Amino acid sequence: MFLIDAHLDISTNAIEWNRDYRMSVEAIRKSEEGMTDKIDRGKGTVSLPELRKANIGLVVATQLARFNQNNGNLPGAGWNSPHQAWAMSQAQLAWYQAMEAENEMVQINDLKSLEAHLALWMDESKPREDKPIGYILSLEGADSLINLSYLEKAYKYGLRAIGPAHYSTGRYAYGTGTTEGFTSIGKDLLKEMSKLNVILDATHLTDKGFLEAMDLFDGHVWASHHNCRALAPNQRQLSDEQIKILIQKNAVIGGCFDAWMMKPDFIQRKSNPAEFGIKIETIIDHYDHICQIAGNSLHCAIGSDLDGTYGTEQSPMDLNTIADLQSLEGLLAKRGYAKEDIENIFHKNWLRFLRKAWARGGG
Repeated sequence: MFLIDAHLDISTNAIEWNRDYRMSVEAIRKSEEGMTDKIDRGKGTVSLPELRKANIGLVVATQLARFNQNNGNLPGAGWNSPHQAWAMSQAQLAWYQAMEAENEMVQINDLKSLEAHLALWMDESKPREDKPIGYILSLEGADSLINLSYLEKAYKYGLRAIGPAHYSTGRYAYGTGTTEGFTSIGKDLLKEMSKLNVILDATHLTDKGFLEAMDLFDGHVWASHHNCRALAPNQRQLSDEQIKILIQKNAVIGGCFDAWMMKPDFIQRKSNPAEFGIKIETIIDHYDHICQIAGNSLHCAIGSDLDGTYGTEQSPMDLNTIADLQSLEGLLAKRGYAKEDIENIFHKNWLRFLRKAWARGGG
């Protein structure tokens, strides 16, 4: 079944992890044998060939570069100025553009490009190996926008979604592990995003920031990679009240496959998923919870965050590569989900969201 993944840090892995994503997962792992600079060396799960194998023809792909001097161990963080963070984000953009030049990827930034890409991927007469992976460009953590004029610059090169917060402090919004909300320039950012029709990604917002964003932002909202706090008690997850608000705003929530977000008491970077019995099927518990609150299957989907600075050591125990997400079709059916519900989760919910968000043209 055609699958859309709404959160992959592809360029971070290509630039900062120095991974050639044109290679197979097996080849990337082999190239990293003996390396110890990153905890997930030799344990990656994503590559462009593997996405094709998985029939994942469309992804939301990030830029990630943070002005966060005191937290250089965080993904994308450690830059001493927003200007340096902006430069890193441009290196990541250049990598996506290089992949486009090789027909490995293609940017999707409006309704016309979306429909054309879907037609290509639904055409089974053409081999998947020859089809580029479509990507919608998203910015995770807005620190690299030096000032608000840079939002328009980024929009012109295709940026279509922003998660203002990430981990720790931020220039525009505080994120996971903190309690404050939006800064004054962050509130201005929300207004400018509304004007440009840039999608707001609620992922990583604090509880205070979430409420501020829902009040201030007049536009389309999604939560690209978020699970349920009721099942994995942690500020990083969505509370039931937040889920209800997102449902009211016609948002879609992408289920995340980072093990520490799937079950309680898992210690990030330390615990073993097998000891907690965390499998791919575990995400269905979170889908069930969202569906029960919504009364339907229209608000949950996939935002895997695989290779999100972790690999198989912090992925479900039965996941070897991203292609294993296809097993969800059978697992969902086994849990009583109808074909239409499964299609909603695999791709229809994201497509419905994008078609509505981009209905008036221009992304």
